Amino acid sequence: MGLYGFSTKRIRRVKQVGSNIVVGVFDSGIWPESPSFNDKGFDPPPSKWKGTCSAFNFTCNRKIIGARAYHIGRPLPHGDVEGPRDTDGHGTHCASIAPGGLVNKASLNGLGLGTARGAFDDAISDGVDIISLSVGGNISRKYFRDPIAIGSFHAIQNNILTSNSAGNWGPNVYTVTSLSPWLLSVAASTMDRKFVTKVQIGNKRSIQHLNPHKPSRFT
Repeated sequence: MGLYGFSTKRIRRVKQVGSNIVVGVFDSGIWPESPSFNDKGFDPPPSKWKGTCSAFNFTCNRKIIGARAYHIGRPLPHGDVEGPRDTDGHGTHCASIAPGGLVNKASLNGLGLGTARGAFDDAISDGVDIISLSVGGNISRKYFRDPIAIGSFHAIQNNILTSNSAGNWGPNVYTVTSLSPWLLSVAASTMDRKFVTKVQIGNKRSIQHLNPHKPSRFT
């Protein structure tokens, strides 16, 4: 985000940012045990919340206040599990951006693993305030043929903004696929850091390489 110095300190001091805001996340699922979703210091869900935590082997709390899975009627990919638990990592990563970490008292409705069918309607009925949809394609469609455009249009009619990834390709203009004027299209960026670890190989030589796992203190 390019935040540093005084700006970062000010953000950390803010105590009520996003208070009582419910964020609906449509993605690959969520890993509820991640430190990003610790509910310490949170009040019970706001009274406007109408959703449920209908998931097997999945525990909600005052941070993750609801979870559902949407299936497409065919066998699950290898390694995936039934329900909203994330085995891919994408959903957990995206869910931690808005309601995780430093955003205090912003609740999360984790909607994972599925299609657009029913997810928007459920989120509207549940009482979310904003929808985070970090899913994009490689082509743009006409509005009436685009399930994201249709679902987000229903959402905005109920005063719910949908934040959607601009696309999954680049760098040309036509690679932006989230074109609906009622959406908030968000482009991707990169960062100037990487996580590395030391590995000792057979001849006792140590080498550094990128670490696919997060550090134990990373939230």
